[in-house]
Amino acid sequence: MATSDTKNVATNRQARHDYDILDTMECGIVLRGSEVKSLREAKVALAESHGRIDGGELWLSGLHIAPWRSTGVHDLPETTRKRKLLAHREEIDRWRARVDQERLALVPLAIYFKDGRAKVELALARGRNKGDKRHAIAARDAANETRNAMGRARKGIVD
Repeated sequence: MATSDTKNVATNRQARHDYDILDTMECGIVLRGSEVKSLREAKVALAESHGRIDGGELWLSGLHIAPWRSTGVHDLPETTRKRKLLAHREEIDRWRARVDQERLALVPLAIYFKDGRAKVELALARGRNKGDKRHAIAARDAANETRNAMGRARKGIVD
């Protein structure tokens, strides 16, 4: 997702707080008609969504895409329907084995457009409990303080 021709639509910042991210994968997402237009206007809620592997296929549940404002009643897709994710068979099989063995979760981190196509950054993640969150915050604060102290020392600033 680091290339310059990507347009970020939505990110799930809470996921990085609640989970330890072990691995990430970029997946295509199967959308219907007006859902693409709604995505381009960032009318999407990513926070309550999660991934699932059913029958050897990757699915995204709970993703809310608001209906396009001029969509007719007969073309109106469900806002929170299951959406199929597109990934290579080897990646799906590898992640399925890890999810089954290690009890991990599939968490979407971001939705973006890359070369005109909608993509989802999906993470293989382990849930954190309250103590793990505190430990992660303390480690991040310590790293920030170290980086700041080194920057001050490099500039010759003394506390």
